[in-house]
Amino acid sequence: MKYLPVAERRPDHQYQDMLKNILENGVFSPTRQGPAAKTLIGQQMHFDLSNGFPVITERSVAGFWRKPIDELCAFINGERTRDGLAKYGVMWWDQWTTAAKSQKRGLQPGDIGPGSYGAAFHDFPTADGGSFDQFKHLVEQIKELPELRTHFVTPWIPQYIVRGKGKQQKVTLAPCHGWIHVRIIDGGLYLHMFQRSGDVPIGVPSNMIQYAALALILEHLTGYEARQYVHTISDAHIYEDQIEYLNEVIARKSRPFPTVHLTEEGKKVTDIHDFRGEHFELSDYDPHPSIKGIPVAA
Repeated sequence: MKYLPVAERRPDHQYQDMLKNILENGVFSPTRQGPAAKTLIGQQMHFDLSNGFPVITERSVAGFWRKPIDELCAFINGERTRDGLAKYGVMWWDQWTTAAKSQKRGLQPGDIGPGSYGAAFHDFPTADGGSFDQFKHLVEQIKELPELRTHFVTPWIPQYIVRGKGKQQKVTLAPCHGWIHVRIIDGGLYLHMFQRSGDVPIGVPSNMIQYAALALILEHLTGYEARQYVHTISDAHIYEDQIEYLNEVIARKSRPFPTVHLTEEGKKVTDIHDFRGEHFELSDYDPHPSIKGIPVAA
């Protein structure tokens, strides 16, 4: 990754602009989570990675920023239970792995289900009854056939997520993010992550970190310089009980993005399954103070 010097980086206000756009132009609709959500369909951010790593600056996430990377690493390794995620330090899935929610889907307590991120990424079901490791294949294909337009990963296993009369969903929370398309163009790596549903105040900042980190991982493993990360959200929303916290976020002046590199230990990793959040280091981060108490819908 070739970053511009910090003094030459432009403040990035795309995230802040998205919040403003939803608040000004979104439409309220009811949700199964309880609070109504103000929603805007089809939002997108383009991040030139030379201008810094996309960690929001309008409120500090300095104490949390590695955790989303650990979560993605857990999913890449096929984790699909509360206990499995906890081994990676991921502790916020309790509300989606209660006994009641698991049993409602015909699952064991603590199991997110065969329609979860970990199951799709690491153990996607095949026609012969086996499983397919999508990220292992992604790295292999980029290295062997970089010119292809089919470097793609999906978190969606339709037969486990479909709902309706006489059908039982086999996942406690349908995947919200993780449709990944990678292109190698003129020797550079471009990663586009599509997200079907995004809680913009809480979830999206973590997703930005996760998939920009994936671009760094793929750069390291394939040798192609990570140049751009594109983040598309189909259903971009703000819950009504989050709105009061956002006036301060929107009033603050966006600052330049920080620097994120692999640590020396991270540079020794040769298998995508062996990466962890600890293999990344953050510097040049100068955010506004954190804002406590923004609600999370479950």
